[in-house]
Amino acid sequence: MQLLEEDPLQALQKSSKAYEMTFIHSPFCGTCHIARKMLETLEATKTELTFNELNASIHPNFMHTFQIESVPCLLITDGMDVEEKVYAFHSVPYMYQKVSEYEEV
Repeated sequence: MQLLEEDPLQALQKSSKAYEMTFIHSPFCGTCHIARKMLETLEATKTELTFNELNASIHPNFMHTFQIESVPCLLITDGMDVEEKVYAFHSVPYMYQKVSEYEEV
């Protein structure tokens, strides 16, 4: 996963990819660590998708702009347009199905 650090809003605006998967987490969140492991598994199998990560604690403007309600969250965007926000990371197969909906054909 690519870490979005300095200006994550600008990074999403400049993206040429159709869909961006942004994993939003907090370093002190135990559930976030489990969700990260699920996404790392998906990232290894879904190499055509772009996975980013963002520390919610240091980007309050990003959280406000996209109205992120809690962490962990997988924010799926098309440029600056929100396609979906996934808060419940049920299982790897569930998440695989979710992200597969956004593969380019």
